[in-house]
Order: sequence, then C-alpha cells, then structure tokens
Amino acid sequence: MKQTIARKLLAWMGWSLEGAKPVHERYVLIAAPHTSNWDFPLMLLFAAAFDIKIQWMAKHSLFRPPMGWVMRGLGGLPINRKSSNGVVCAMAEALTKARELVLVVPAEGTRDRVGYWKSGFYHIARQANVPIVPSMLDFGRKRGGFGAGIMPTGDVKLDMDYFRDFYAEAKGKFPEKMGPIRLREEDPVEEHTPPRAAA
Repeated sequence: MKQTIARKLLAWMGWSLEGAKPVHERYVLIAAPHTSNWDFPLMLLFAAAFDIKIQWMAKHSLFRPPMGWVMRGLGGLPINRKSSNGVVCAMAEALTKARELVLVVPAEGTRDRVGYWKSGFYHIARQANVPIVPSMLDFGRKRGGFGAGIMPTGDVKLDMDYFRDFYAEAKGKFPEKMGPIRLREEDPVEEHTPPRAAA
C-alpha cells in the first residue's frame, strides 16, 4: 500500500522512477545531489516507491522529544558530529551486525556548495565490507532512482570515477550549490622539502 501511494504521489508531482531496487541486504546508500530541503521528503518517497526501508544519520540534538519519536520513526539514527571517527566505526559496526540495513549518507554533508565530498560513506563501507549504492534526485529531468552497487576497492580515484559517471547529468534543485564529486583522499599530499642551507 505504501509503495503504491508513493509511486502515485511521485507521478502526480511529475517525477519518474529510474533503475531497479538494489539487490543487496546491507549497503551504504549515497544520497546526492543535496542542495535543498526538498531532498529529504523526496528521498523518503523514492525509498517507499522502491519498497526500501532506509535509515539515515542526523545530529543527535534533533532527536529530543517530541520530534525525536518522529525522526526515529522515519529511520533516523542520532549521531554526535563532534566525533567523526566514532561515527564511522559505530555505523560500520551496525552494518556488520545487521542482517538487513540500508544506511543513507548525504555525501556532500550540507546543502551548500563544498569543495569535497565527505568520505565517511566510503570508510563506513570499507570497514563493514559492504557495497556502496548511488541514489540520485535529478531535478533537471525530474527523475530519481538507484544505480548498481560497487564494493570499495581502496583505490579511491577509481571508485570515485564510477560515481562521477553516475552523477554526471544529475542536477540538484539549486545547481549552483553543487560542488565537485571528489574526496580529499584523491589529492596527493604535498611533500615539503626543507630549504637547503646556504654554503
């Protein structure tokens, strides 16, 4: 019933579905592009339309009563953003222990333009040994859906090339807020050679 209602509502809003429901039982789901407050309700609608039960991370302060009950009911998982390493380990452990878990991660981390994606989604998947599945909301053509999942190899550039290809034509509601699809780990660390002493 929920799936039928979500599909009819999306069709009424002019949105079309693309791709198929991921076959994996446990995976990290990238939600992108993320440029507006509309992304969240649309993400919930598309998840329902594909009959996917998702869970997502949000700052712990949003889970105080009474809204906390609503947030958890919608799949929210409270996190403390001040401890990024702890978040990655906790989410990886949750994925490892669960029989079924779809963890949604907005890789940009904010609705504003950023120079890099946050790499938490990548490290969570690596630690939990689960695939990363890209999902997309394309406001340009009003379509949304899912791509094929990939197992992160540790070759960050190679893996990110796949996501760059997947999102190449996707447009957020506010395209000017879309930044490059890139992780900091892709950029080489500059080595600084100490200056040579004068003779």
